[in-house]
Amino acid sequence: MKKLMLLALLVCPLAFAAPKVKLETNHGNIVVELAPKAAPQTVKNFLRYLADGSYDGSLFHRVIPGFVVQGGGYNQQFQQLPTYDPVVNESKGGLPNVRGSIAMARTQAVDSATRQFYFNLADNNNLNANAGAGYTVFGQVVQGMEVLDKLAQVQTGYSPILRANDVPTSTIILKKASLLAN
Repeated sequence: MKKLMLLALLVCPLAFAAPKVKLETNHGNIVVELAPKAAPQTVKNFLRYLADGSYDGSLFHRVIPGFVVQGGGYNQQFQQLPTYDPVVNESKGGLPNVRGSIAMARTQAVDSATRQFYFNLADNNNLNANAGAGYTVFGQVVQGMEVLDKLAQVQTGYSPILRANDVPTSTIILKKASLLAN
């Protein structure tokens, strides 16, 4: 039944009101209500990765207290996971990057978001489409904000593998991502 729901959402995400996704981490669970009306292509893209199971076992690889917790792009050996084609940025006229919202990460290229997402730990107005291209918000945490606040407290440092700062020194795993029945 859940596979059929996922397939239907992938074909026509606007036909369903606010699907919910459960993200099970090794620090607790987070439930997100997606916003297909505000960001239809982004929601469809996110659900595609969810449907193929490739978020399962991935890492949260970036934690910046008071800013974001980012994940979905690397496996536990810090190898990049395969991606589908990038999606068009839907930030203009969309939802704002406020505390508890989930948005797509991207490079400097506007339409480069693929599989990595982040949770806003604060109201990050600088990530909205104000003067330029912003980052597409496609949902909101409805349960488990305390888990994200706990993740924000994890010690971070420099990772020579990722060549990046703000990488958790203890592993934060997205054990399973699944669609909840409405």
